[in-house]
Amino acid sequence: MTYCDAAVGHPFHGPYHDHEYGFPLRDDAALFERLALEINQAGLSWLTILKKREAFRAAFEGFDIDRVAGYGEVERERLLADAGIIRNRKKIDAVIENARRLQRLRGEHGSFAAWLDRHHPRAKADWLKLFRKTFVFTGGEIVGEFLISTGYLPGAHVPGCPAYDRVLALDPPWARV
Repeated sequence: MTYCDAAVGHPFHGPYHDHEYGFPLRDDAALFERLALEINQAGLSWLTILKKREAFRAAFEGFDIDRVAGYGEVERERLLADAGIIRNRKKIDAVIENARRLQRLRGEHGSFAAWLDRHHPRAKADWLKLFRKTFVFTGGEIVGEFLISTGYLPGAHVPGCPAYDRVLALDPPWARV
């Protein structure tokens, strides 16, 4: 069964599948959110992350890169005490450090999306090498799902899925190869 089949009618997976998964993203906060959520999903189900998504948005102040990059020990302890999110020190530290790295990328490339565009197209293995060199806590599954979910790699939807046609109409990066 594909995600396209499994998501139909599900209260969390359905809306994510139909309106977000695989749809191209350009906004830095949205891209940062997706990276942070993929990092937090490691070892857990995506359903757990979708259920906690609003708590993540509140805890990380809308995934404002500059605010999160400025987090220190007080904010780290606040996040570790927040039962609404995944309270894993390594994951929280990775989100904060990646915000700092995104600040540098924005300084060099203008935006996270521009950096992604500069490196597209690439094979998944090459993306993985680039992400491991650029970010922290970015293994193969995290990188692959981030790139599929943001439209840089194909695979979010199967042909025949109504969302597949809507994604294609938005000219995702993977379709331009």
